[in-house]
Amino acid sequence: MFDKTSFFQDVHEVAKLIPKGRVTSYGAIARYLGTGRSARMVGWAMNTSGMDPDVPAHRVVNSAGLLTGKMHFHPPESMQQLLESEGIEVKKDQIVDFKKHLWDPMVELG
Repeated sequence: MFDKTSFFQDVHEVAKLIPKGRVTSYGAIARYLGTGRSARMVGWAMNTSGMDPDVPAHRVVNSAGLLTGKMHFHPPESMQQLLESEGIEVKKDQIVDFKKHLWDPMVELG
């Protein structure tokens, strides 16, 4: 049986490893955790991360570099502001040079 609580914790632990100035995608975290088709579930896990200030949820975006989770930040503009404070340029809710900033846990963590 699928343990959502454990999965959410695993997602949060991976997110905590994303360095400042880098981003990853929901799908990249899902693949790293061996659940490649569960990008949406990673998104749900990130939605619950607001309870843990150590989880940098602003560093997790969709596979095109879009800030699709910004509506879960208060105010929504704060996701972009946090990324920009780390040196990541965002235009029209999309990370500029997304591939340059991409942190892939499969590559970085092995």
